[in-house]
Amino acid sequence: MTSQETVGQIAAENPAAARIFEKYGIDYCCGGAQPFTLACESSQISPIDLMKEVERATPAVEDRDWATAGLEELSGYIVARHHTFLRNELPAIQSRMVKVIAAHASNHGDTLYPLARTFEELHSELISHMMKEEMILFPLISRMEQAGIAGDRLPGSHCGSVNNPIRMMEHEHDSAGAALQTMRRLTQDYNLPDDACPTYRALFEGLKALEADLHMHIHLENNILFPRASQLELKFQQN
Repeated sequence: MTSQETVGQIAAENPAAARIFEKYGIDYCCGGAQPFTLACESSQISPIDLMKEVERATPAVEDRDWATAGLEELSGYIVARHHTFLRNELPAIQSRMVKVIAAHASNHGDTLYPLARTFEELHSELISHMMKEEMILFPLISRMEQAGIAGDRLPGSHCGSVNNPIRMMEHEHDSAGAALQTMRRLTQDYNLPDDACPTYRALFEGLKALEADLHMHIHLENNILFPRASQLELKFQQN
């Protein structure tokens, strides 16, 4: 790990780094291409101190070196862990949002109404996004990997290059990242009002958990799965 690497590269090489970046609000998923030193400067954090903290970080039980795992295994993990999380949590958050608006819109409508609109747009986009990954992109990546193992030719696809659906997914990741930033801004970093009820608190906790999970979800795709799939396709073309 060096200070010349991007935050995305560092998080891909050291799974524990993602938790440290999350702690300090450093964008390692959609903003994974930014150099480490620039990310520290933007967050007003000492690069030397942060690098030491990352290097000292102890891997958690769930940390896995996905940079060397099979692509089909990684895409399967993303579906099982992150897509399942979204399918479970998005309706729960939506239900809490409805209840909180009904109870608190008279006092906090200036926050809650735009928050609900942003969340609903994100919700709709994520459902479509997951279907495209599960039905089109992930199966294509699996076929490519299997062909490489078997020594076969690059499998054909109506998408053309694997980079075409990848670019679409990355664009949608950027949109999701912007929605997360908007929700955090609208809520002033999920700062609860004095009259917040338990459901209001649960809503904000759910949105924070959604943000953290999406950060890791997008990181695994943008910084690990997608670049490796592109490299695999290039390897076919060079042979």
